[in-house]
Amino acid sequence: MAVLTINGQDYALPDDPRTTLLDFLHQHVKLFGAKKGCDHGQCGACTVLIDGERMNACLLLAFQLEGKAVTTIEGIARDEELHPLQKAFVSCDAFQCGYCTSGQICSGVALMNELEQNTPSTVWFESDYTDNEDIKERMSGNLCRCGAYANIIDAVNIARNDKGAS
Repeated sequence: MAVLTINGQDYALPDDPRTTLLDFLHQHVKLFGAKKGCDHGQCGACTVLIDGERMNACLLLAFQLEGKAVTTIEGIARDEELHPLQKAFVSCDAFQCGYCTSGQICSGVALMNELEQNTPSTVWFESDYTDNEDIKERMSGNLCRCGAYANIIDAVNIARNDKGAS
């Protein structure tokens, strides 16, 4: 039986090969943290992690992900302990309406992994970029209509510093 691993648990792939990962999460697994925003991969509300990299769940077909590890916002926290970025979102009031938050946090976790692995972003090829410009570029696939960007950048910086201290 072909399975998809989501937040550490295996699920049988859907019979319909046209099922997107986002619809699979909502309709079969009953995980609703990833939101359906634009349904065209433009807003990032449905962002999840696939083997640690950010992806838009609305653009992926579930059957394509056999053997991959999918992490949703429900799988970011460990043993009832919030991820440092989730804690930073709370302390920085980076939620606003909250609709985009799950995608923002998944992208932020991927961002932190990228920086830890020295994976370059587009701004790395400019001579005088700042850390905040790097964060903005890496988070540019996630839109916030409430305009919480400043608080989100603060949260990412706090989480990065907290993670480095631990």
